[in-house]
Amino acid sequence: MPVYDYLCPACGPFTWMRPMAECDLPHECPRCRKEAPRAFLTAPYCATMSGERRLAHATNERSASAPKRLSDVKAHGAGCGCCAGKSLRTTKRGKNGTKSFPTSRPWMISH
Repeated sequence: MPVYDYLCPACGPFTWMRPMAECDLPHECPRCRKEAPRAFLTAPYCATMSGERRLAHATNERSASAPKRLSDVKAHGAGCGCCAGKSLRTTKRGKNGTKSFPTSRPWMISH
């Protein structure tokens, strides 16, 4: 159920959980019991949304206006084969054309 903001003229702003069908209707102030109109102080959010989903939505909103470029991300250190342009691995080819990487892990499968 969504949570909406209301602005009481006497007590100030408060939030209240209401069904979507009643979103435009005024609500009674919990302090002074007077009717308060709905105010658009923040965007409505769904209180039952999980924290992970809320974080994903917030991340998507941020990345839509200012996406990160790969050149901005410093994920690898100096001398990295993918970032520095030089590969530290050496590739050996067999007589039949097979490739092997003597400096890499022996259990990895090459392409």
